[in-house]
Amino acid sequence: MDVFLRKQEKWKSDIFTLQNPRNMKLYREFKNFAVKGNMLDMAVGIILGASFNKVINVLVKEVMMPPLSLLSGNINLDDRRLVLKDAVLDAQGAVVKEEIAIGYGALIEAFIDFFVIGFTIFVVVKFMNKVIKKAEDTKDKTVETPKNIELMTRMTQLLEEQNQLLGAKVSGQKK
Repeated sequence: MDVFLRKQEKWKSDIFTLQNPRNMKLYREFKNFAVKGNMLDMAVGIILGASFNKVINVLVKEVMMPPLSLLSGNINLDDRRLVLKDAVLDAQGAVVKEEIAIGYGALIEAFIDFFVIGFTIFVVVKFMNKVIKKAEDTKDKTVETPKNIELMTRMTQLLEEQNQLLGAKVSGQKK
């Protein structure tokens, strides 16, 4: 029994350390994941997404909704709802049962948020694609072309030259 307890204690101490082969493999996989930049890219994306969400919320609620409210006769969309059943009040005026309502104003605001976010992302992606396309153009010297694109372009040119030379040699032999 004592041997069993010692083995159990050793197992408990090894389970959460890097001495355990399973933990070492998990550690290596996590290290490879983190070193490749996936984790850093994901963290940056999440942080930027949260900040982007705040900007869009302010844009919709503070910039777009007031003019829409003014155009619609000072109607606040957030308060708009279809009451299915009124609230039940007691003799003192306290709410006994809450009202049952469909908040369609919040849905309209959510759709406006969605369209603003969608359009903004469309514009950002379009701009980024334009910048990437310009960066990949090896003939455009106003933007520095990434090394991998330069190398691939040079390799393509060398292969084309080699094919032309081989084509000329083969056609010369056929005559």
